[in-house]
Amino acid sequence: MSYIIDRRENAKKKSTVNRQRFLRRYKQHIKKAVEEAIHDRSIKDIDQGGQVTIPKRDISEPIFHHGEGGIRHKIFPGNKEFVEGDEFRRPDGGGGGGAGQGKASNQGEGEDDFTFNISQEEFLDFMFEDLELPWMVRKQLKDATTFETRRAGFTSAGSPEKLHIVRSLRAAHARRIALTDKETRQQIRALRKELWALEDTPPSSERNEKLNALRAHIKELEKSASKLPFLDDFDLRYTNLVRVPMPSSKAVMFCVMDVSGSMTQSIKDIAKRFFILLYLFLNRNYKQIEVVFVRHHTHAKEVDEQEFFYSRETGGTIVSSALALSADIIDQRYPPADWNIYIAQASDGDNWDGDSATCSKILTERILPKTQYYAYVEITTGPHQNLWHEYEHVHEVFKEQFAMQQITDAGEIYPVFRRLFEKRTEGAHESS
Repeated sequence: MSYIIDRRENAKKKSTVNRQRFLRRYKQHIKKAVEEAIHDRSIKDIDQGGQVTIPKRDISEPIFHHGEGGIRHKIFPGNKEFVEGDEFRRPDGGGGGGAGQGKASNQGEGEDDFTFNISQEEFLDFMFEDLELPWMVRKQLKDATTFETRRAGFTSAGSPEKLHIVRSLRAAHARRIALTDKETRQQIRALRKELWALEDTPPSSERNEKLNALRAHIKELEKSASKLPFLDDFDLRYTNLVRVPMPSSKAVMFCVMDVSGSMTQSIKDIAKRFFILLYLFLNRNYKQIEVVFVRHHTHAKEVDEQEFFYSRETGGTIVSSALALSADIIDQRYPPADWNIYIAQASDGDNWDGDSATCSKILTERILPKTQYYAYVEITTGPHQNLWHEYEHVHEVFKEQFAMQQITDAGEIYPVFRRLFEKRTEGAHESS
């Protein structure tokens, strides 16, 4: 069996294949370290690479050793301290004192935990592994920008690198058969049989004369038949490749964030962290996707990325204004026949009295019938607010399409994000 080993070196002169093998081996430890890093980092540094530490107990190599029990005989070198029958004393205080012993000591030795750096690309790979936009389906060919090259039979014209030798020789053979006289071919076969039979007879002068005459006749007929070229330009066949338009999985994500006065600065920071994770995930995993940013207090407004994350505008709370604006944008720019529509909403759940019922009506009548997936995140440390209770009725009707999660502190952002966007079966929602 043959093996191909990639020994190309990366920028730091280390074997790339060995590094990939190492990352696969300690995958679970690295994912845990990435999750902890997301919790501890600032918003600006959340997507950066960095150091990952693996406990030394988890990087030990497997070894062979004797099991318990049995009779074993050992021979030790002679010395002045021990004689036959003596037992070895165990060291005072157990083994050596390495990392994590907690006290200074003048004896013992050990090893620190293993720390190494991972790049930004590797960090994001572990961060968004096994995540996807749920229920994404292929849409129609309208405005398709992706094409796939496929084989479409053979053609008589093309570039030399696409020449199909077998097909060309087959076409040449068929042409020679078609253009050669049938009677001539039958006559050649008959003369060859006669020649083979005559060669088996006893030698004689008469036999030799007949053999020479048959061979001359066969040669003359073959010369006449071979006037056709063995391979003609007409016989050449080339592989035909065509570009086929592919259905595009175009998607749009609406990021809806509450910036009202009830949202404290810590709650807003958690909401921004959640949306930054979502924004990084979309840009890294999907090429054809648009992101619409909507901020709201008493009024909703579509904004750009900079204003969405860094504007300090605040006010009262009317959530229905953001939902109504999102529904209007969908109607004007994103027809469901062409787009996979997703919405992620983050709020503290506090809403103006009577407006939650309006939100439920907009969701069930204008938004959810057109969307693939709606994710609502409530950020609160206390009991659920009125918007959560209203959304529970919506969730009972749209169980697969509508998801709800609660975040109480920054440490829950990444686990909640993974639960909302875990992999699901493609097309299951549409078929149901």
